[in-house]
Amino acid sequence: MDYLIELSKGFAVLMQPDILPYLIGGYLIGTFFGAVPGLTSMLAIALLLPLTYSLDITAALVACAGIFMAGMCSGSITATTINIPGAPASMMTAIEGYPLQQRGQGAKALGHAALASMIGGAIGALLLMVMAPLATDAALLIRTPGKFSLIAFALIVIVISQRGAISKGLVATTLGVMVATVGIDVMQPITRFTFGTGVLMQGIDIMPLVIGAFAVSELLVQSQNRAKRTVERDAIKASAIRRRDFIPPWKEVREIGLYRYLKSAMIGYSVGVLPGAGGSMAAFVAYAESMRSSRHPEKYGKGSVEGIAAAEGANNAMCSGAFVPMLSFGIPGDPTTAIVLGVLVVNGLQPGPQFLDSQLALVAPMFMALLVSALVLVPLTLYVLGPYFVRIVSIRRDVLYASIAVVALVGCYVATYSVFQMGLALVFGVLAFLLRRQGYPVACLLLGFVLGPSLEEYCRRSLSLSDGNPLIFLTSPDSLFFLALTGVFYYFMVIRKPEARQHA
Repeated sequence: MDYLIELSKGFAVLMQPDILPYLIGGYLIGTFFGAVPGLTSMLAIALLLPLTYSLDITAALVACAGIFMAGMCSGSITATTINIPGAPASMMTAIEGYPLQQRGQGAKALGHAALASMIGGAIGALLLMVMAPLATDAALLIRTPGKFSLIAFALIVIVISQRGAISKGLVATTLGVMVATVGIDVMQPITRFTFGTGVLMQGIDIMPLVIGAFAVSELLVQSQNRAKRTVERDAIKASAIRRRDFIPPWKEVREIGLYRYLKSAMIGYSVGVLPGAGGSMAAFVAYAESMRSSRHPEKYGKGSVEGIAAAEGANNAMCSGAFVPMLSFGIPGDPTTAIVLGVLVVNGLQPGPQFLDSQLALVAPMFMALLVSALVLVPLTLYVLGPYFVRIVSIRRDVLYASIAVVALVGCYVATYSVFQMGLALVFGVLAFLLRRQGYPVACLLLGFVLGPSLEEYCRRSLSLSDGNPLIFLTSPDSLFFLALTGVFYYFMVIRKPEARQHA
């Protein structure tokens, strides 16, 4: 009962005139970043990160929730209208949405995407409110060896989730763990890898890593694109849409069926709980399952509204699922929640088993922001801004990315007042750019950096409890459970690949 009261108070806080504008503003920013090809919600939250030093933490978390939800669902805009997914999670939507656009039914495809996003996002938010306390209670039962095995499980799942690039994912994750070792030792008051410089004694902050890996590297990647605008004007003329066209026909909604909406949302939420999985995997799994169970699988790839509903419902439900391991264990569910974790860390908050009990008043407005974004802002934004979507995201690339560069570097300096940290952001940006050119997943670098210190700490604590005997990881029941779970995931994701992936 106390938990429900806190959630209702969270809704009241969200509706306050000094908090609600942050949700609306965050949602509009997320819509823009999610729809513009080359930009993502991760980049939007990364640019927001320096501002959180001066923002109220509740306002910052509400804005992050709005950006996250909007960035996920708005990727379907350009995916449908011009066959360029605004976000990686919208790749499956492009497969079905663009053929409908070519037949003059693009608005209907966007309407189905918005409806599925609304249902999936709302179900995900409700499941988050229900499951987060249960996950917290379970986290209290995990002892030190089990915590090490849990984080190791998370890192291994992150690596093997990189389809076709597992070895590169391993290298990037290991590199992130190595970068996290710079500074003060996690167990003893001695410095490591500082090379005799005082500026590295406190370690490398998450701020320059996030700004560099996601903002600066994106600028370098986009500098290789010769196009003058993010979306060409010819595509704008071909995508004229009226508001009434967005309402999906009731007959098609009935054919999709409530069960498909619910199943896709559950799949997306479950995938979101897995560390490092992300919206792309959620959309892919839900799309494949929808095709398998459909009565008309031959329509898939040719403009199936069932495929759109499955993919969009799953990737929006994933948003809420990704918060469960982050809040309960301090393990980000995807790269975006890793940056949200950074928002908490720079404000002196560390998620874990006790976090919800002690800081529920802070995160309850964020829970409600996810729900309100799904139920209200998704359909409202589509109706108000829908006819202008493609025109809004068609802007000059030089102006766009020059502005992002200024915001990123100035924000990094203002947040830390350190020229060295700003220089580190540039160094990490070049490093991430080189990694991306060779196909290394930069998200793994960030997740390795975030989880590396905890992995080392719990490993060394466990070994100190057992006088250096590594068998403690096999004799502790909770540790053994996570090691066995790691084996199960490795078997099904690597050794016995799903049929759809084998033919991908």
